[in-house]
Amino acid sequence: MRIAINCRSFLKHNYAGIGRYAYNLVQSLSEIDEKHEYWLYAQKKYFDFKRQVPRIAAKNFHVKVDWLGRGIAQTLQSVDVYHSPSPDFINIEHAKIVVTVHDLVYKMYPQGHTQQTCEITEKQLQEITKKAHKIICCSQNTMKDLRQYFTVENERLSMVYQGVDKNVFYPLEEDARQQAKEFLKKKGIGDPFILFVGTIEPRKNLQNLLLAFSELKRKNQFKGKLVIVGMKGWMLEGFNQAIETLKLKDEIVFPGYVSDELLRYLYNLTEAFVFPSFYEGFGFPIIEAFSCGAPVVTSNVSSCPEIAADAASIVNPYDPEAMRNAMAQILDDQNFRLKLKARGLKRAQDFSFRKTAEQTLKVYQEAFFC
Repeated sequence: MRIAINCRSFLKHNYAGIGRYAYNLVQSLSEIDEKHEYWLYAQKKYFDFKRQVPRIAAKNFHVKVDWLGRGIAQTLQSVDVYHSPSPDFINIEHAKIVVTVHDLVYKMYPQGHTQQTCEITEKQLQEITKKAHKIICCSQNTMKDLRQYFTVENERLSMVYQGVDKNVFYPLEEDARQQAKEFLKKKGIGDPFILFVGTIEPRKNLQNLLLAFSELKRKNQFKGKLVIVGMKGWMLEGFNQAIETLKLKDEIVFPGYVSDELLRYLYNLTEAFVFPSFYEGFGFPIIEAFSCGAPVVTSNVSSCPEIAADAASIVNPYDPEAMRNAMAQILDDQNFRLKLKARGLKRAQDFSFRKTAEQTLKVYQEAFFC
């Protein structure tokens, strides 16, 4: 097979969840498959130094750069299978089409998007559900949501969990933990702290996290700070107002987008990782935190309980008091804390990008022969 994969989501250095998925999928495919020929499609303008063309060492992996914006069909020409690792408009014919759908957030949480974004995504999904030979869903929850809003035959749907890079996210030994503490101090992050990771936007439910954290501080149950890692998204007025109203400006650290090394240190050293999102298609940070041995608090909605299973403290994201209680239990109960850490490390073993690549390759083969 000649397989083409769109690399748009990880051409920029600061890529988020979808980019991490697509990059690790490509890297893992290069490690397990020497048989098929791969073409990585990258659209990039001359003198665009913000985007970097991917470099994959495997001999059967080739990069096709679209310098002039000619489009996928003209740039790739003849391929057997084309994979878009995220929803997009499908501008290629004479190939079996595979698309990964990560979530239906524009349907399930439309208030977190502009009307224009919702309309574009709707058009993309309408086209995908008509044209794609195989649709990969990254969780059972995403598959359920897709079936709720679109008519798609079961044989065209495949559920493939995403993985976690164990070379990046792992528990630190004691010496390394001490070095990490010193490194974080230089970045203005002292011990102890509670951690959140994700784009700062309404869907991530940071306002309720702020309410829970404020109450935790008011009751003298925690002396440290809240570290919020992630790029600023949209509709931040309510979030900024909550910080002002609750007088938390000096209690929160905003490192922005951080390196994998710094993120690993944060997951390892946090007292609790709190991920109270209203809606997730998968929830990368949950598994990353598990892999580093962090005790996790997450939501009881969308894919979060599916991914976390019994390894996290599961709460109603609309209830700040329940969130505060969950954090307080982790802080106060050493046995509970250790139980969560052990369960999290065990649960993380269920997710690997090698497994993601093996199952995705099977989807390519099914698409090719369908």
